[in-house]
Amino acid sequence: MALRACGFVIFRRLAQLPPLDNIEFLLLQTSDGEHHWTPPKGHVDLGEDDFTTALRETQEEAGLGKDHLRMVDGFLQRLHYQVRGKDKEVLYWLAEFRDPNTQVILSDEHQDYRWAKLEEACKLAKKQDLQDTLTAAQQYLETQGKQ
Repeated sequence: MALRACGFVIFRRLAQLPPLDNIEFLLLQTSDGEHHWTPPKGHVDLGEDDFTTALRETQEEAGLGKDHLRMVDGFLQRLHYQVRGKDKEVLYWLAEFRDPNTQVILSDEHQDYRWAKLEEACKLAKKQDLQDTLTAAQQYLETQGKQ
C-alpha cells in the first residue's frame, strides 16, 4: 500500500499589487533531512479522511485552522513519487489565507516559513512535481479571476 499524505497549497493576495502579480504561496522549511520547502502536509491517520488530514496537518505544522482559510473549489493536485523505495501519493487542495494579521506558528517539524511569489516558490520547492503544482495553482487562480 502506498504512503498517503494530504495538505493545502495556501496563498495570499497582496492588496497593493495588481491582480496576477499579487499572489504569494506559503512554504515551510523542514527541520530535518534536506531542509526542503513544501506546503503544509502530512500522513493520513488510520480512519481519517483525506481532507480532514489536510486540515489537521495544516493546524499542526503552521498553526492555521479552518477559520484562517477559505477553500477554493475545483482544485486538487495528486503527486506520485517514491520515498525510500516506497510509493507515495500526496493530495493538495487550494486555500486562501484570510487574514494577513494572523501569525504562522511552526511546529518542531519546520524551522522556517516564507511567503513567495511563484518564481521564488518554485526555486525553493526544487522538485518538479511540486513546481508543477504551484504553477497549476497560480494558473487556476488566474483563470478563476477572469470568469
